[in-house]
This record gives sequence, structure tokens and C-alpha cells, in this order.
Amino acid sequence: MKAILVTAFGGTEGMIYTDVEMPEIHPKQVLIRVEKTSVNFADIKSRYGKKGGGALPFIPGLDATGVIVEVGAQVKSLQAGQRVIAFPHNGSYAEYIAADENLTFVLPDEIDFDTAAACPIVSFTSYKLLADIAALEKGETVLIHAAAGGIGTTAIQLAKLLGAGKVIGTVGRQSKAKIALEAGADHVICTDTEDFAQKVQELTGGTGADVILDSISGWVSEKSMECLASYGRLVHFGNASGEVGNIRTIDLHASCRSVRGFSLGTTRSKRPELLQDTAEKVLPYLADGRLAIKIGRRFPLAEAAQAHDWVESRQSTGKVLLEVR
Repeated sequence: MKAILVTAFGGTEGMIYTDVEMPEIHPKQVLIRVEKTSVNFADIKSRYGKKGGGALPFIPGLDATGVIVEVGAQVKSLQAGQRVIAFPHNGSYAEYIAADENLTFVLPDEIDFDTAAACPIVSFTSYKLLADIAALEKGETVLIHAAAGGIGTTAIQLAKLLGAGKVIGTVGRQSKAKIALEAGADHVICTDTEDFAQKVQELTGGTGADVILDSISGWVSEKSMECLASYGRLVHFGNASGEVGNIRTIDLHASCRSVRGFSLGTTRSKRPELLQDTAEKVLPYLADGRLAIKIGRRFPLAEAAQAHDWVESRQSTGKVLLEVR
């Protein structure tokens, strides 16, 4: 089968489109013929050797959609011919993938492969962040950093669906503000030209945001504490800036504020059973159109290196898909 292999850590010149052996499935796994997969920022970090890339060479990619062609002897809930999304065992940039039964989810008929390919990481992560980690309550104000990205635009929509009273987004470039507004943000702040903490305080009458979703880290995490409301929850789930943010303990106890962390990768690895409930909550939103995943660009699988360059350029908005068939 064809697949993308990362043969050297670093730039996209180390990515090659080549023939590899078909994956073999274990008794509790399924073999999936991939239709489409997506590019996530974590794939780029893996290419640099910074996030779970493993030994070279390796197939990158975290999620995919396709059709089950074979089931393991101990698989009980799935069967050949079903359309599914999955978090595969070893990379998704390939024509076929092996996935554990408990990390494979049947698609409702109403969800097409484009939506399915775009949704797993962004929709599952966004739902976990808002509903479970932040425990969002109706009427609360939510601040979402990197609001024009895949998770950002998805989290904006889910925050509204879960009852947020006001959703504020931040973007690094003014040109991206339109994307966050189209997703449903009530206000968008450009961090290049505005002090986002000050602006959030203005927009909330000085009370601040009840929930802040932070995938950037560094100074953004530190400054977020300046606009986090009493009893507010700052949820940290990435460090796109590559910087370390420092939180002072004195800023927590008296104000009853908290800082919480989340990783979908850790959850897939250590507590995959938690994602079954997430899928049951999220997939109906996608099936009936209440949640729409913005797709920015599509590339053939063979052009995965160009897709990485596009995402890494920070020009991308929404999800970038790799089309296998």
C-alpha cells in the first residue's frame, strides 16, 4: 500500500510517498481502508521529533475516516463494511490503517467523508475541553485563543451549543477575525494590535472570562490570568508557541480560580473508554448540522509535505485534509 513516511526529523524534505507493508491487525483491532485523513499541528511536531514521532521511519497522522474491511477475532461492536472514524494504532497517512475497537466509531449516514475526516481531533478535543474539563455552565463567558483554527472554530460552535452566554475569540492576524466571527464568536480580538486581557475585561464589565481555552502557552497563558474571572477555569491543552508559561499560585486560591490540563493523546492512550461517551455526544451534532467543521484546503495524500508547509505557514484556517481516494 501507499503511505507517507517521515524518514528524518526536521523539514518536509524528510517526508516521502512510498510503498509500505499492509498493517496486520490484532484480535481487538479492525483494518480500515482509508478515504481521507487530516493534518494536525501535532503531526508537524512529530515530524520535528518533538511529540511522539517514535523511531524513524514512521507514518504520521492521528485520525482518519474510511470503511472497515476486516475485523479481529475478538471485536464485538464493529463489522466489515461500516463507515467509521478512527484513531489508528500507527499513523493515518496511509491507504490502510489498523485501529483498536475502542478507538473506532461508526459514522451516522448523514456524515460525509469530508466532515468525518475533519472532525475527530477538533470535535472530540473541543467537547472534552468545554463539557468535561472546564465543566462549562449555561450563561458563562468563554475565551478561546487561536479562534480561527480547527479547534478554535469548532470550540466556538460547541460553546454556543453547550449554553455559553458569550464567546470571545483571539487571533494573531486581523485577516483571520472573519473566520472566528463566521463560526459564531460574539467578539474577536487581534492579539497583534490589542491587549486581549484588557479587551476581555471591557467586554465582560470587569468580571473576566469564566472559561479560557489555551493552546498557545507562554505569555498568552500568563496574560490570560489577568482576565480570568473568579471561579474561572483556564484550560491548557497545547503549547503552539513553544514557550513555557508561569502561573503564580497566589493567583488561584483566594479567587477560587483553577488551571486545568488536557491532552487528547494521553486520553487515547491511557483512558480511551472516555471517548465513547464523547463520540455519542458529538456525532449527533455533526449529523444534524448543528456543528459544522470548516475545511480550509484539500491535498492528495502524495502531497502531504505541501500540506504540512501550508499549515506551518500559519496561513491555514479550518482543517486541512489529505485525500487518499
